[in-house]
Amino acid sequence: MKLLFVDDEQTFLKYLAKRLVLDGFTVKTTFSGEEGVEAAARESFDVAVVDLQMPGIDGIEVQKRLKELQPKLPCIVLTGHGSVENALESGKYNAFKFLSKPVDMESLIETINAAYEYRLQQDKSSAGSDDSQADAKKAGPISKLYGKFRKLYGVEK
Repeated sequence: MKLLFVDDEQTFLKYLAKRLVLDGFTVKTTFSGEEGVEAAARESFDVAVVDLQMPGIDGIEVQKRLKELQPKLPCIVLTGHGSVENALESGKYNAFKFLSKPVDMESLIETINAAYEYRLQQDKSSAGSDDSQADAKKAGPISKLYGKFRKLYGVEK
């Protein structure tokens, strides 16, 4: 599974990335909202984890731009500055979940896996539509394989 992490706290992000790589994830780390958006413009991701408060463009704006680039990309919002208002604002852009720092690693991994399962369900629902070819181009590698197998074996929804 290919993850995009966007957080300005470099030490924290490097620790998370190393731990997640050990658990079998492919992780792309970016240290600003702008870098995260640029990475999403260049390559597809299965799940994004975005810090809420960063210099430059904040996590809410990053989430909005990620949804424009990759509409099915589930975003987990992670912050040390959580509030009801921020959670509600993130919810406007369909945040998959809102987690507060410090985050328990097991909880984060469970949330990432749940977000990925949600994405697979979205891909499965839209696989029968006329847009399935366009969606497959934007989807992650696992989703692309699923679409190919579905087509090969003639499996419907």
